Amino acid sequence: MVKAVIGEETKLKEAEDRLSHSATPAQVGLVIGKLSSTLDRGFVFDLVPTPLNDAGEPACSLLDPSRDDKKKGSKPKSQAPDSSALAIDKDWVAEHARQVSRMLLGGMKVIGIYVWVGDNAFKNSTITLCQTVKGIADAAPLSGIDLDERILIHICYSPRRWTCRNCSLTSNITSSNLRPCDFKMGKVFNSLQRFRCTYNFDLRLPMYKSASNVQTLPDILRHAISVHAKELKGAKAIIDGNLVVNDEPCTSDGLHEVELLLPFMKDVSTEACSQKEVIGVIVFSGSVCSFAYINLKEPISQAVADIKEDIILSLQSRLDVICDEADGDAGETDGGSMEGSNKESPTSRLFIHLLRKTTSLSFPRRVFVPWLAGLLVCDYLQSSEMLEVLKDHCVELLSMKATFDNSMILEPEVEPPAVITRSFWDVAVPLDAVSSSKKSLRGETSGKTEKSANFNIIVAAFFLFLSVIVGYVLLYVKGS
Repeated sequence: MVKAVIGEETKLKEAEDRLSHSATPAQVGLVIGKLSSTLDRGFVFDLVPTPLNDAGEPACSLLDPSRDDKKKGSKPKSQAPDSSALAIDKDWVAEHARQVSRMLLGGMKVIGIYVWVGDNAFKNSTITLCQTVKGIADAAPLSGIDLDERILIHICYSPRRWTCRNCSLTSNITSSNLRPCDFKMGKVFNSLQRFRCTYNFDLRLPMYKSASNVQTLPDILRHAISVHAKELKGAKAIIDGNLVVNDEPCTSDGLHEVELLLPFMKDVSTEACSQKEVIGVIVFSGSVCSFAYINLKEPISQAVADIKEDIILSLQSRLDVICDEADGDAGETDGGSMEGSNKESPTSRLFIHLLRKTTSLSFPRRVFVPWLAGLLVCDYLQSSEMLEVLKDHCVELLSMKATFDNSMILEPEVEPPAVITRSFWDVAVPLDAVSSSKKSLRGETSGKTEKSANFNIIVAAFFLFLSVIVGYVLLYVKGS
């Protein structure tokens, strides 16, 4: 349970000034930060407002039912209680959390929501707020953290004050899910340690023939990533050239280089090949650049765990980007004309049973951009996308100012991960090729074989004749 929350003072004051000058009666957004189960504390880096939805409407609005009662004359205005409440587009806030979570690096998470509203409207909207928190928790889960809660920050404008509450993620949501939590502002960025890792991997996965269901490439890759995550969990770490053997905090400053050493594992895929019919092989390989941030008081093992989690989440996010694009292309194809229908669509590459030849599929590359006080965020760009797409995403999803130029963007992944699928007959040696090679070999060596056979017959006849003569000689000597 998080007992106290510390927010970066500079960023929270900026958010407060922005809200006070916006003249909006209500606003909802995401809380970006870090929850530490070892320290029982939460750290808030920034507050990111949820953008307008597809209809151009805000994700949060203020409803005042008391206005409808004026026509009925139930109570005078001076005696009517403030019954205003919040109306929140919970699905849109959850979608915002899902997309923002892809852009965050190791140790940085969507840890809750904030709301800018008056006291009465807040008290009348506790169930709605808890449901919104539950929605962002489902859309952007905190894997690897044993905390079944998120935080809710309330910024009240009359009177002006900040309060923080823990929101437990139970199935039955009631007002009792919210519990008060200590909250203060301080210097969070000054106590962060930074880690970087370049991880190379090479996975070879068999494709099986399945009659019960259609096997898709995303299904195979998701399973492979989950299996590799378990293998990566047992990897040893070398930080700045030293093997991590203790669980003490990291006290040195600067950017720390991390290297992961995978253990020798039993190849379970080889065993599975004998139980199912293999129709092909998937080669999934590449390099992943990863960053992580931890508090000074956290153990160094937390940085290693955050790096490992960031690597796996990065692979999963790239796969999600490909699937999202394939779904969009499929929708356009369904609604478009029949022109070019004979061409191979991007979606067909996701289904194994449609593969009849070697197919290559490149994953999006991971690019990084400075965010707050030296912290980085990332985005995933397809080979056809330019860096302007990154800027648009940062402005829309993180409310960043588009003041950075291309020279500030980091592109450490020269070649992003790629997937190559090969059918079984491309991997195995064809039978006709083997027979033709044998015929060719026999043609080349037939002359030598005949000569050696004739020589062997002459030698055998000579030794047979010699043995007969020796036999006669022995009989003669014995008789005399």
